[in-house]
Amino acid sequence: MTHIRKAIFPVAGLGTRFLPATKTVPKEMLPLIDRPLIQYAVDEARAAGIEEFIFITSPGKAALEAYFDTSPGLEHTLAAAGKDRLLAELRASNMPEGQHSFVRQAQPLGLGHAVRLAARLVGSEPFAVLLPDDLIRADTPCLQQMVAAHAEIGGNMVATMDVPRAATSSYGVLDIEHRFGRTVRARGMVEKPAPQDAPSTQAVVGRYILQPSVMARLQGVAAGAGGEIQLTDAIAADLATTPLNGYHFEGQRFDCGSVAGYIEATLAFAMARPDLAAPQQAAGWR
Repeated sequence: MTHIRKAIFPVAGLGTRFLPATKTVPKEMLPLIDRPLIQYAVDEARAAGIEEFIFITSPGKAALEAYFDTSPGLEHTLAAAGKDRLLAELRASNMPEGQHSFVRQAQPLGLGHAVRLAARLVGSEPFAVLLPDDLIRADTPCLQQMVAAHAEIGGNMVATMDVPRAATSSYGVLDIEHRFGRTVRARGMVEKPAPQDAPSTQAVVGRYILQPSVMARLQGVAAGAGGEIQLTDAIAADLATTPLNGYHFEGQRFDCGSVAGYIEATLAFAMARPDLAAPQQAAGWR
């Protein structure tokens, strides 16, 4: 059992960087090797002890919703053919009935708005947020690392990594008060600051553990950067009553929201698998 039981997966985006592929296929269903992106995020959440999975979707995401259902016909075919390994891998993608919910975001009003839509399902518990575009490869899954750290220090927690100062305008950035190990205590957080205005180079990536008070803050937060309701603004507002901690996770993050990051992740994950890496190494890949 973990003290974090529920996780929100905001998956309502249009995936315009991947058009025309995403004209009919949700971005989160694009395959990375032999699993869709969303499966990596769900597996990470499962490893951290998450029991309830809340997906914030939009029209046109039927394939994503269907992916987590059982497929009795296909399971029967694989069982009859004695393909036990494939059957086990297929069943690993199933979501037990009652463990998952889908909430529609009718308008793209920002990450904060998407998270706010799950308020009723989250209730009065702390909860996790995972952005599937941020794929993190680690020996111990990122959210599992964070849950362990959060059990000791509490508060609101965001995953962080160091970025070049020139890149701060693409991230939420922490204003650091002090550091202890992999954790930093923050005075605040600024969404997408210009490099010269960034309070640090400690950038927030798509993993959060948040107190239910953040949901209350989201109810009143106004549109921020980009004219959208920003989750970071609600977290910053919650500093009045709740500490904010950044956790510098151990692992490698890939930005699969971009074509270049998606290709980089595909190559990295393929080369980490002996069955895929060996033929490429024999052909001269390094």
